Amino acid sequence: MKKQSIFLIVIVLIVLGWILKDTFSQLSIEDLKGGFTEVASYRNENNTGPVQRIYAVTVKDTVKAQLIDYGNLKPHTKYGNTKVYFFLEGSNVPSTLTPGDVNFDSKYNSSCFALYEKSAMGNFGLIRNPFK
Repeated sequence: MKKQSIFLIVIVLIVLGWILKDTFSQLSIEDLKGGFTEVASYRNENNTGPVQRIYAVTVKDTVKAQLIDYGNLKPHTKYGNTKVYFFLEGSNVPSTLTPGDVNFDSKYNSSCFALYEKSAMGNFGLIRNPFK
């Protein structure tokens, strides 16, 4: 009986340690390479239908930037849509975003070097030079 109790306690401690390790070692945006800074964001007020989230983000280093990982860390709602527009730091970046197919003034198109999009069904992708 005593061996079974000790074995059970050891198993519980191992599982608890595993849970705590996973909880405190989650990847965050600050851990990603690239130097990301969110400049603008938009979220529609619709909580009963599709939620649309749009972000304009600057990146210091486009070569090492973990763009897909950054996009995957942004909030996403089932049946909603999440878009992240990436701009090189120091370039012309929109300060406001709007819903729909066109999310900012076309004068910023040449500064956007990538677009991450997660669709309503959870499919995601990265498009380099989306406006060329």
